[in-house]
Amino acid sequence: MFDIVLVEPEIPQNTGNIARTCAATGCRLHLVRPLGFEVNDRQLKRAGLDYWKDVEIFYYDGIGELFAAFPRSRFFFFSTKARKTYSDEKFSKGDFLVFGKETKGLPEELLKAHEENCLRIPMIADTRSLNLSNSVAIAVYEGLRQLGFDGFNLKGQLHTLKWD
Repeated sequence: MFDIVLVEPEIPQNTGNIARTCAATGCRLHLVRPLGFEVNDRQLKRAGLDYWKDVEIFYYDGIGELFAAFPRSRFFFFSTKARKTYSDEKFSKGDFLVFGKETKGLPEELLKAHEENCLRIPMIADTRSLNLSNSVAIAVYEGLRQLGFDGFNLKGQLHTLKWD
């Protein structure tokens, strides 16, 4: 579906939650080192629950290594500094959605080099940022919505809520 890239993620629970989102949506996960945790971290594993077996995960020693591995792919960079909103973009299967570390976001030079592909998620004034795993989920589900949830068995997954 989509390729989710986390550049130098710092919080294991966020990465675990994102891995779970990838498992639920058929996205692949790409992690760019250095990571702020060990991949066998208990909190990382716990946040991902038993979905780890359903996620394709790739590791890179730098963003350049990722770009070299996928030279013909389209990359979108999510940042609070971007001018264009994520909902203004038309996503396609196979797009790479790139997110930065929790404390600093993506490097300024990376954003400047790819300014036309930088996207933001709107927030009210004076809000610094959204949680990383929430941001990934927002972007992934917007892309899925645009693609008509192609490949998802929506009818089979609808349930009626019963309130006691």
